[in-house]
Amino acid sequence: MQLFHPLNVFVFVILSSLVNASVTVYHQVPLADSTTTASSANYTGAAAYDPTVLTPPPVPSGLTTQFGIQLSSSSATVQGLSIPQKGSFMGFSIEFTVINQIFGVNATYLQVPFLNLMAILRERAGEVLIRVGGNTQETAVLVDSLPGGVMMTKERGTTGDVTATPTLLYTAEVFYTMANISALVNTKWFLGIPFNDTNNLRLGIAEVGEAVLSGPGYLLGFQVGNEPDLYAAHDVRPSTYSPSDYFGEFGLVVNAINSDNNIPVKNNLVAPSITGQWTPESVWDTGLVGSYSSSLGALAVEHYPTDNCYALYGIGSPVIPQDVFQNFLTHASGINIVAPYLNSTSYAQSVGKPFIMMETNTASCGGLPGISDTFGATLWALDYGLQMAYSNFSGAMMHVGGQDVYYNPFTPPPTNQSLFHQWTIGSIFYSTMVVAEAFGPSGNAQIIDLQANTNNTYTPGYAIYENGAPVRLVLLNYVSDPSGASAYTATISLGGSAIGQDNATPAQIQVKYLAAPSVSEKSNITWAGQTFGGTFQSDGRLTGTESVQTINCDQSSNTCQVTVPAPGAALVFLSSSAYTESGNPSTQTFSTTMVTKTVATVDPSVLATSNGMSGDTWKLGSTSKGSIGAGLRTSLPIVSVVGAALLSTGMLCTWFWS
Repeated sequence: MQLFHPLNVFVFVILSSLVNASVTVYHQVPLADSTTTASSANYTGAAAYDPTVLTPPPVPSGLTTQFGIQLSSSSATVQGLSIPQKGSFMGFSIEFTVINQIFGVNATYLQVPFLNLMAILRERAGEVLIRVGGNTQETAVLVDSLPGGVMMTKERGTTGDVTATPTLLYTAEVFYTMANISALVNTKWFLGIPFNDTNNLRLGIAEVGEAVLSGPGYLLGFQVGNEPDLYAAHDVRPSTYSPSDYFGEFGLVVNAINSDNNIPVKNNLVAPSITGQWTPESVWDTGLVGSYSSSLGALAVEHYPTDNCYALYGIGSPVIPQDVFQNFLTHASGINIVAPYLNSTSYAQSVGKPFIMMETNTASCGGLPGISDTFGATLWALDYGLQMAYSNFSGAMMHVGGQDVYYNPFTPPPTNQSLFHQWTIGSIFYSTMVVAEAFGPSGNAQIIDLQANTNNTYTPGYAIYENGAPVRLVLLNYVSDPSGASAYTATISLGGSAIGQDNATPAQIQVKYLAAPSVSEKSNITWAGQTFGGTFQSDGRLTGTESVQTINCDQSSNTCQVTVPAPGAALVFLSSSAYTESGNPSTQTFSTTMVTKTVATVDPSVLATSNGMSGDTWKLGSTSKGSIGAGLRTSLPIVSVVGAALLSTGMLCTWFWS
């Protein structure tokens, strides 16, 4: 394994805490931190830390809490199984302008908590998929260098669209940063070709991206256009802009790439990435796929079930979170979101292309307070993700924005608080862990919606088959009932005379629980007894003792009983091998509790050289409107790590005290 970048022999990573061996105290933690102490009634801080707590929906009446689940012991007799899925099915869509906050300042200084989070997923799924883009990809400009040696900056007020998207300037350092992250935690990337001016295409992102990322296999493809069906509404195309216009502009990009010798890979474009203002069928009907099949690597869409745009931009109608909370807490939500795409997933299979949800989350324009960062969103995203997989999507990217969004799976602290605050891990990140473990790293997992409990919308369940046999179950319970009366018990049978098969229920099974006291809970969320904690509390590593339940089955009756709390979810491993494959990872992550001013010795043959930059003028920013921390300058404590060997051998350091 090799880290990519021209000049130094060290890969440095940002620490989130500072220890000084000196009597003088610098960077004093504020005695009263309004970000963490303000109540929801008078909170005026960033959305990422909004303390709003909603009232859970009432307990539904007539809920059946005892029911059976009959599984075939062979996938050959199961109708409706999905296409093979990977554990990396649920990835992340990261807004271009926040990558210097999330990835690190440059290829030399990488964010430790981010690496830890990605390592957790890599150990379960084998790889992590990340799309870097969003609205800001359209106006991004690759430049040779920027003042102060930063790898990116943004110019507000230069694009003129209704969402106040800034123009982004960035250097090739962005690609080296991605390559170094990939070398450590096996991330794979989608990027976006700027599409705001197709008469003067800027293909630098493809030229340099291919040169840096393609060789090691880290580059998956390039989006051609981000939400083109919203171009007219955002005043970046004429009001008459249509699918046929997009077809024509897509052809311009194809021709330009085919004529560019600096872009060796010609078949990894992604289209059309529409949101639902146009139907996918209206794009397929233009002949886009047939005409440009040799250039297309994947078909994609983007979708949010609702929006909060009125609160942010005055667009559309107000949405009252308490009124819509219940909409996220049913199995019907994911089914209804996916339904308009069923024809397209079938079409994608017929033309041999994967179909990807390239950007999604709870609500566009930043999410909804009291919903997007709660355990209710955890269950919703888990169910929605599995429903997409069952419906033959090949991946889904949960969007990540800046400080002023509610739905982030992970959020670094504002740069002026990074010395005394850690990261905030959002509720949806827990969903990605469960999906990774449910599918595992084989790439052969197939999933089916069990329509459990006579298809009750509050108690959905899925079965995962691998290499012809059932290996795991995911059982959910959307009901929020502190009395415990709404916990349900599912009696599981594998094979058996009822379906004309031999009994196949194992002697015992393992179960991991996703749990919280309420669907409104924001911090006390656990996966198998472990947690990332609450606001500003995480270095990207799970804390607490892992708790995996072993349940003895009754092989004489061919049954196992699993109880699912209300609310909660259970991942059931039907064999010891299924548990070993994905449920028992041995993740050695990056420590962020080391003192600063440290150096690790690195064999130069392990790491490529790197061009270290001055740390005097690091300029961080955020994509979100009015984000705190945008444009702040800071000097950050650093520690160096042994790059390629770190995840397997731990941190090797030689200490140097100031």
